[in-house]
Amino acid sequence: MAQVRSAVADGVEAREVRVEAVIWAEGPGIEVIGLPDAAVKEARLRVQRAAAAVGMTVPRKAVINLAPATLRKEGSALDLPMAVAYVAAGLGRHLSRAEDYLVAGEIGLDGRVTRLPGALMPALLARRLGLAGLILPRDALAEAELVDGLVLHGVEHLEEVVSLLEGREAGLRRLGRSPERGPISARVGDLGDLKGQEPAKWAAAVAAAGGHNMLMVGPPGSGKTMLARALPGILPPLELDAALETALVHAAAGLSRLGGFYEPPFRAPHHTASRQALIGGGARPRPGEVSLAHHGLLFLDELPEYGREVLEVLRQPLEDREVVIARSREVRRYPADFMLFAAMNPCPCGFHGEPGLVCRCPPLAVKRYRGRISGPLLDRFDLHVPLRRVAIGSLIEGRKGLDSATLAERVRAARERQLGRARRQGLPPRNALLSGTALERAVGLDAERRRRLAGQLERLDLSGRAFVRILRLARSLADLADEDRVTEERILEAIQYRFLDRAESRP
Repeated sequence: MAQVRSAVADGVEAREVRVEAVIWAEGPGIEVIGLPDAAVKEARLRVQRAAAAVGMTVPRKAVINLAPATLRKEGSALDLPMAVAYVAAGLGRHLSRAEDYLVAGEIGLDGRVTRLPGALMPALLARRLGLAGLILPRDALAEAELVDGLVLHGVEHLEEVVSLLEGREAGLRRLGRSPERGPISARVGDLGDLKGQEPAKWAAAVAAAGGHNMLMVGPPGSGKTMLARALPGILPPLELDAALETALVHAAAGLSRLGGFYEPPFRAPHHTASRQALIGGGARPRPGEVSLAHHGLLFLDELPEYGREVLEVLRQPLEDREVVIARSREVRRYPADFMLFAAMNPCPCGFHGEPGLVCRCPPLAVKRYRGRISGPLLDRFDLHVPLRRVAIGSLIEGRKGLDSATLAERVRAARERQLGRARRQGLPPRNALLSGTALERAVGLDAERRRRLAGQLERLDLSGRAFVRILRLARSLADLADEDRVTEERILEAIQYRFLDRAESRP
């Protein structure tokens, strides 16, 4: 019997799998046991043909066991360890270093090692287990190198893997290291290119400073989409742990974060996206858009055009910061700590309430259009920001106004204030996460100000959730202004960002 250590994906992390091969007799035929899926079962033919490329001229009947037997095995990453165990058992080759390495990758019929989607997951598992290293396809080295300090052996053929596990040096040896921080990607726009929308830019900075959700309402061509796509440029870069966590979610979806590793992710699904695409799931559960936006931004353009049942699935992850996908045989948890930015027109034609333009939508059509967004979902936006059409004269003048560099520095300073307060008082790191006693300590309202605020909110008919979000937003406004105390002026300013809370409100 021969044994090789490997790994399979389980949610956003890898689980160790021990691949055991036992030879029964001469003749074709391999049986794979241990809850393999169709892709793993198909590997039998690839393994047998690849074994011939390293000298097993006479086929051997074998049983390959994948332990633990209760863990479902999916994908092609087990091809390579199955082939190594089969060859070692069939040719009697002693794998003296089999316990020291994880082995993962897909193989071709000629024994070539071809690919390993999501290489980051087994790499992190190998480091967590304290192993000597990870053996994987050479093409997957770049992703696995994100794991600092891990020894990696990039191989191109099955024979190289067998030689490595026998104790002979083979393959391309690399040492993982954290990537360097680079400039912001050129695909991220500059808010300075958006002219005439200074209040909306400032509102975006407030949202970025505290990690708040924001809804923009304005006519077509007012710059809503342009503003949203420039937002990653004013957010602080991710810390190493957050960047790795984000990369893991993308690896679980078969995506790579090699480009822009420290940049907050920006996801903008089309309004035809299904609930499953947005929240995740499927027969083989995968992360959805809300998880792919973890530690970053989820932008929903033309918000009322999304199906109502699609939008309603956002409510739970917006509160819990994670997605739980329950199936009859398993439960998967995916992180979903994201900022939600959305844009919509004020009515179907887009010109309702716009000075100088005629709206041709009947009042009932306007009400029905806005009614596509439920009150509970609307309640979860901390800022409701109106935008107007920009005069042509302002566009021709060419004045930039607030640009991304200026706002990024203000946001960075506000985030540092929050982190300092979090360390001193034991609070969450962002204002958007404050609740209960933590929110009371951060805001510090006295009894008199509480009484006045309660009266104002009752007159506006706002919900309890809106009250909490107004206090969070007021704390972010104070942080941007470099103020230790949340004044009544900041609270009133925060209230002004709730203009869509009542159905009869107009932008």
